[in-house]
This record gives sequence, structure tokens and C-alpha cells, in this order.
Amino acid sequence: MTDETPDERMTRLITAPNKRVYPRKFYSAVDISDHNAILLDGRPVKTPMKNALLLPTRKLAEAVAAEWLAQDKVIDPESMPITKLANTALDRATAERAAVVNEVVEYAGSDLVCYWADRPPELVALQRSHWQPILDWANGALPAAFRTASSVMHIEQDEISLAAVRARAEALDAWALTGVYLLMTLTGSSLLALMCHARASNADRIWAAAHVDEDYQISQWGEDDEAVKRRSGRKREFDGLVQFMELIRP
Repeated sequence: MTDETPDERMTRLITAPNKRVYPRKFYSAVDISDHNAILLDGRPVKTPMKNALLLPTRKLAEAVAAEWLAQDKVIDPESMPITKLANTALDRATAERAAVVNEVVEYAGSDLVCYWADRPPELVALQRSHWQPILDWANGALPAAFRTASSVMHIEQDEISLAAVRARAEALDAWALTGVYLLMTLTGSSLLALMCHARASNADRIWAAAHVDEDYQISQWGEDDEAVKRRSGRKREFDGLVQFMELIRP
């Protein structure tokens, strides 16, 4: 027996998933309140930081509830990616909002799509076909004037462009900011993440643009089983983030 409350058990399981010691499922009913809170046997779920798990849309609440309902004998947080994203939005993107926005701007200062190869010609052509539309969108929609370089040497972006990224990031609510931030860290590009949020490109094009260099190397040298496994894991994470960004839309 344990003296832990259900909330304390949930906090432990979410904050320490790598221990692989998960609590037994302690509830039977999963419901959604009128305000899109998740209820386990009538008790509201809280985030690891003790915030109420209130979801902004019914679609997101239904997806989170489905994850809790799908748990069997134990509660495995690795099988609850949407719940973890919701926790992040409430715990980090709210409490640490300024820091998250700053990171989005910092990524834009050395954005993946601004650093092009100068050879071989096939790679240069691939980068141009995938990345120029992103720069065209950013320069027109933010608006900005991002510079590109054909080397690994850092290039300074002008303050107007970075200010435009900051303004766009600051306009996002905690939910959208979470999706943009995590997609940015996965792809290495603030501009790709913001473009995805704006629905200015589809998910397949966003994924392809984030992997131009890797795909070129695969076409030349192939890939081993470990690389395939890593890429598959990233793709699942990417798909989950794209789904999350759709679920939070009104």
C-alpha cells in the first residue's frame, strides 16, 4: 500500500518516465468536463506542476482522454504523447513563456534553411527547391529579410527579421507556442515550425525540407539499421506534433 494520492502518483509517472517503473492503473472511468478537464473517476487530472489539466478544445480533450482510457494494467507515459504535450504547454510554455520565445528567436538567428551548401550541384538544387519557398514565405508573411550563406560560418540576421519572428512567437498562445517550439527543436528551424503552424505548407513538405541533407546522404551512401530506427522515432514525434497543432485549433 502507498500513502500517495492519485495526483502524486500521476506526477511521479510523468516526471520520471525513464525509470520504467510505472504505477498500476488506479481508475476505471475517464470523462471530460464541460470545461474540457480530464476526470479520472470524477477527479480532475493535474499536470506535474499541479496545474489543472484544462484543454483549449474539445478535440484535444478527447485525444487526451483516449490516451488515459487506453492504459491497461499500468500507466505508461510513453504511450501518452498528447498528454505530455498538454502538460508541457501548461507547465513550461506558460511559466517560462519569455524563455521559450527567446529560444524561438535564437533558432531563427541560425536557422537551418539559411545555410546552403556550395556543392555538389545536386544537393544545392535540392536545398533550393525545398528551402527557397520557406524563405519566400517568411520574408513575405512575417515580414522579414532573411539572409543565406553558402558556408558553415555564422551569418548575422538583421534585427528587423528577428523582431518579426519575436512578434509572431509572442502572438502565439501557450498551446501553439509549445507546438512551434518542439517542432523547431526537432527540425532545427524556427521558420519551418512557424510555417507549419500557419498552415502555409503541408506536413510532408515540412518533413522533407527538414531532412534535405540527410536524404541526400542516404541517396549517396544508404543508411544502417540504427539510423533507420532513429529516423523512425523522429518521424513519430513529428507526426505527433503536427497532430497536436491541429487538435488545438478552434
